[in-house]
Amino acid sequence: MANNIVQVELVNLMNGWLGISAYTAAVGPMKLSLHTGASSSTAPGTEVTGGTGPYSRQTITMGTPTAATPSVSTNTGAVTFAGMPACTVTDIGIWDSAGTPIRRAFGALASSKVVNAGDTLSFAISAVSASLGV
Repeated sequence: MANNIVQVELVNLMNGWLGISAYTAAVGPMKLSLHTGASSSTAPGTEVTGGTGPYSRQTITMGTPTAATPSVSTNTGAVTFAGMPACTVTDIGIWDSAGTPIRRAFGALASSKVVNAGDTLSFAISAVSASLGV
């Protein structure tokens, strides 16, 4: 998910970084969403709905960047979506848990995932990464 930060978050980061206004931190826990249509910096694409689960955004915990990779964070636990509807997942999003959740980042999967009704879709530890370009 390299450099796929939504515009709202980019403005928030720039304002905080340059001292224009205080940075508004994300309200945790962070949530991972699945999408069947392309996402962009201004629109999340079509989020998955339905299924026997039914589908809902799942908590994702990202690790602390290290000195060796200070601009990269990966998920520290598996993220599982059970009881999926039949669909083709193409993109993911990372949202906060504010009263009205704010999408913070997005990205396309390396390859689309075809899911059958009732399937479980999981992302292994370190399968989701977020980075800032440096």
